[in-house]
Amino acid sequence: MKRTEALGEFEQIVLLAIVRLEAAAYGTTIRREIEARTGRLVAIGALYTALERLERKGYVGSMLSDPTPQRGGRSKRFFMLKAAGVAALKRSRQALDRMWADVNPNAIRSKG
Repeated sequence: MKRTEALGEFEQIVLLAIVRLEAAAYGTTIRREIEARTGRLVAIGALYTALERLERKGYVGSMLSDPTPQRGGRSKRFFMLKAAGVAALKRSRQALDRMWADVNPNAIRSKG
């Protein structure tokens, strides 16, 4: 079986936020989406580190918008999911589904 690079939990969350946001996926909107859906505070530096790692892996691409006066002449960097990112998300979901198969969440207990 070919070994593929597994996605970490935060990477999955970032990719799913991009999927949900579609064409509106840039740093601030991704961060807000994650915080709203997970209740987890996200440092913008941690988010951009993850986005850069996902881009190096070929899972996302990015492009700069035209500069806008509202942003002091700065551009927004928009992110989009690439085919490899779609495949990685599907693999990750399938692996988790296989692990959860036949597990009763109510029966999970601590042993100590």
